[in-house]
Amino acid sequence: QVQLVESGGGLVQAGGSLRLSCAASGRTFSSYAMGWFRQAPGKEREFVGAISRIGSITYYADSVKGRFTISRDNAKNTGYLQMNSLKPEDTAVYYCAAGRVAGQGVPYDYWGQGTQVTVSS
Repeated sequence: QVQLVESGGGLVQAGGSLRLSCAASGRTFSSYAMGWFRQAPGKEREFVGAISRIGSITYYADSVKGRFTISRDNAKNTGYLQMNSLKPEDTAVYYCAAGRVAGQGVPYDYWGQGTQVTVSS
C-alpha cells in the first residue's frame, strides 16, 4: 500500500515557476514508477509526465516539454514536478500517481488527492 500527498500548488503569474512535491508513505516507494497528471474544470484528465523507479527515464507530454522537469528522491520518499515558464493553460489540479510502469496510457495503482495550480495572465 502506498499513500501519496501532493503539495506546493498555489497562484503564480504567467512566466513564473512552481515546484510540486509528492510525498509517499510506505516501504515500497522505490519499487514504483511515478506519474504526474492534471485536470482542469470541464476537461479530461491529462498526462503530464512520468519517471521510472530510479529516475533514469522520464516521459513528458508535448505540451510541457522543455518547461517541466520530473525528478524523484527515493531516500526522501518524494517525487517532484518542477514547472517553469508557466502559462494560463497550465491551470489545473495536479495529481501524482504510482504504478508498476512509467509512461502515458499505463494504469496507475495509487493516486494522491491533488494540489491546485493557478496561473494568471
